[in-house]
Amino acid sequence: MVNRLSPREAMFYFLDESGTTTHLGALLIVDPSGPDEPTGPDAEAPSSPDSSAARGPRALDYPGLVALVENRLQTIPRYRQVVREVTLGLARPVWVDDPDFDINFHIRRSGLPRPGDTAQLQDLIARVMSRPLDRTRPLWEMYLIEGLPDGRQAILTKTHRCLVDDDAALEISEAICDEQTSVERLTEDLWMPGSPPSSVSLAVGAVAEAISRPGDLVDSLVHGNSIVAEMRSTTEDVVRRVGSIVQQLTDSAPASPLNSSTTSTRIFAVASVPRRGCAKIADRYDCTVNDVELAIISGVMRRWMLSFDESVHAADTVRVVLPLSARDPSVERRVDTDGRWIAVGKPSFVTDLPVGEDNPAVRLAQVAGLANRYAQSSRRLSLGPQPILPELGVVPFPELSSRAFRSLNRRAYNVPVGMGTSPVANRFVDGCPVTAMYAIPTLMAQRALAISITDYRDNLQFAFLADRGVMNDLPAMTEYVTEAYDELVATK
Repeated sequence: MVNRLSPREAMFYFLDESGTTTHLGALLIVDPSGPDEPTGPDAEAPSSPDSSAARGPRALDYPGLVALVENRLQTIPRYRQVVREVTLGLARPVWVDDPDFDINFHIRRSGLPRPGDTAQLQDLIARVMSRPLDRTRPLWEMYLIEGLPDGRQAILTKTHRCLVDDDAALEISEAICDEQTSVERLTEDLWMPGSPPSSVSLAVGAVAEAISRPGDLVDSLVHGNSIVAEMRSTTEDVVRRVGSIVQQLTDSAPASPLNSSTTSTRIFAVASVPRRGCAKIADRYDCTVNDVELAIISGVMRRWMLSFDESVHAADTVRVVLPLSARDPSVERRVDTDGRWIAVGKPSFVTDLPVGEDNPAVRLAQVAGLANRYAQSSRRLSLGPQPILPELGVVPFPELSSRAFRSLNRRAYNVPVGMGTSPVANRFVDGCPVTAMYAIPTLMAQRALAISITDYRDNLQFAFLADRGVMNDLPAMTEYVTEAYDELVATK
């Protein structure tokens, strides 16, 4: 039985054709010398990757990391598979075992020059995330990065978005982390790759599949990812297929450089604020921690806009899309032992950040009110990027469809924001404590900035990924996060 990519997986796979990349990842800061747990109720994780910690004996090494990953790959079989396209686009591509799988190609070792500070780490990550993945191999990479201060190390993962679209599909950083110092070794499972199908057999199989369901084939040709569909793109049926996007287009996001034409060259930055402080702000203003996170982002975007345009008006907004689950009404701290820091494919909604408001307290109140309202509005709900593909169908013109998708999706929102509902419990890699954790978001075409927030070790850890050509001043975002948090703390 051929394991075919789902329509959404195929969409993300073909979106790479546009000259940009659709991968995501994670940055884990591992402190072999640090304590396994925070040392008290007010303890905070390091605010940046080059903060110091208590010393101790444990360390990661490259062979140990390779052995750990190799042991866990049996839980994520697609990480040993490649994508094979079907001749003439007669069907969506398929997953097949990589007969030449070499784990040492995917796991690499890197080091920072002295002094190994945060800026150097962020620059390395930006360069790695700018490079496309090798499509002839399984679509992921991992880097063990050494040379950070105080003997600390970093693990960077890069995974194609099509690998993690399913709820049960783990990003590889999630697969290698444990909830305790003891390493859970899985029973060794000798993996032997299956025989790869030939191009002829894939084409014959696609034709046979279509013939067995002629109605689906006709529907695919008329309504699917074909030239006929492009010619019919204004018809009522196509509008129905992309209804959520078209609905948002009628109430499109503000014009902004954040929706400029983009390249694949990335820039990366991280920042952190104490979660306990954000919870106190939330209690003071009777809102949620997620509202405080959005208010911080509002303050960041306001400062960024003022840095190049002094004429920011009171009514100016930035439109963001975020998970619907972020509207959790509970402000109680719940540590989620099954928490995931890579959350994709969830129902979302779009809301506006009042960046034109200069009073931080008023800005927070407006953020909370708008988010509560729009989370209940059918016009603002979004299922996220949706393929212009039928459930079954031919894909002879993937680049044409990718252009259509980008055109329709361009003005739905300015910035995607990823955030979880609950804090993630402490994690360990091969027995070493992870002291900081940043989810690296996907940066789609026509988006100059993507933001993620991970609630880990009593810190809210922000990661910014941007197009270097549009936002070469991204490192200033780290200062803006601190300033936006401080002004909320200072409000009465």
